[in-house]
Amino acid sequence: MHLKFKYILLFLAFATITNGFSQKKSKRQVLEARRVQLQKDQVYINALLSNTKRKEKNVLGDLKDLGSKISKREELISVISKETNELENEIYLNQLAINQNQRDLKMLKNDYADMIYKSYKSKSQNSRFMFLLSSQNFYQAYKRFQYMKQYTDFRKKQGDEIALKTIEIKHMNDSLKVKKNQKQALLDDKKKEQSVIQQEKREQENLLSQVKKKENKYKKQIQGFIKEEKRIDAQIDRLIRDAIAASNKKAGTKTTTTTKNATFALTAEAKALAARFTSNKGNLPWPVEKGFVSTYYGRQRHPVYKALTIQSNGVRITTNKGSKARAVFNGEVLSIQVMSGNKKMVYLQHGDYITVYKNLENVFVSPGDKVKTKDDIGTIFTDKITDKTILDFVLSKNTTTENPVNWIYKM
Repeated sequence: MHLKFKYILLFLAFATITNGFSQKKSKRQVLEARRVQLQKDQVYINALLSNTKRKEKNVLGDLKDLGSKISKREELISVISKETNELENEIYLNQLAINQNQRDLKMLKNDYADMIYKSYKSKSQNSRFMFLLSSQNFYQAYKRFQYMKQYTDFRKKQGDEIALKTIEIKHMNDSLKVKKNQKQALLDDKKKEQSVIQQEKREQENLLSQVKKKENKYKKQIQGFIKEEKRIDAQIDRLIRDAIAASNKKAGTKTTTTTKNATFALTAEAKALAARFTSNKGNLPWPVEKGFVSTYYGRQRHPVYKALTIQSNGVRITTNKGSKARAVFNGEVLSIQVMSGNKKMVYLQHGDYITVYKNLENVFVSPGDKVKTKDDIGTIFTDKITDKTILDFVLSKNTTTENPVNWIYKM
């Protein structure tokens, strides 16, 4: 009974260690997947931004690009550090489990040796045959036979358990070596990324010194950009309000373009479309086949002049030259507007949701057209000075803009 109780305690102790190990492994797998994705993103961003033409007019763009690279690399270094820590914890738990198994193995061997000795001693005093013959009746002889059989089986089981435990320890030792190699590889990666980021920061400082020499000039450029963005945002808001007023007039509902929190009067079909759009929150496809977010949604400091703040009502996605903008969901082309420089802006309606695709060189759709998810809408404009291809994407419910990151899959 004492021996059985001892094995139960050992099992519970080992189960606790392995349970902690499996949880850590699961967390590290998430970090590993994130690290691999960040490394892929880093390669793509570097390839995409390396074609930038170094001209005086593009210094601000170069600074923003470097900021994007550094930000992504800092995130990668952070993930590598977290993954290294998790791996260190796994190595520690693995070593604890090996130590526990080695103690278990020693105990098993001692118990097995003790059992063999007692068995030998018992045989020398009385044979099994005599042990059976000395039974008082058949039932007692049968019980003694069963006991002898169970004892033999238990000895065999103990021998098998020792063999299995030995193999288990070998596997755990092999796993420990692999983890230590993985940890060293991560540390090497971290060191390499830290070296690159130092170089990028030096380059960033050189560009900043150029900007400071002509600070007023560049501030005016930025303020001009902010002013233009506000004008376009007001234009988008106005068009959506006009569309709401038109839909409500058609439905016999009274509203004006100045009504606060105005909403679309929806048909049954439009309500069903809006419901499907809502149910796909977090899983909508990207409005480009491939790209990265270079400006996120919301109020934020300017990436170059921290004293200036910008309000982004959507996201800016940098992509490859010649890339197409595509619909993120089924809908209808509400409107197409021409912006400055003959660039186009397409509005798609999905019930009471609107998605806007800005900075298009040409479009493939017309107002009233029905589009399906991932249908091409138009070719994204490539700036001749910066050589950048950037899509501005806005998502709103009625007149209220929403953060596309919450809607687009893994944005």
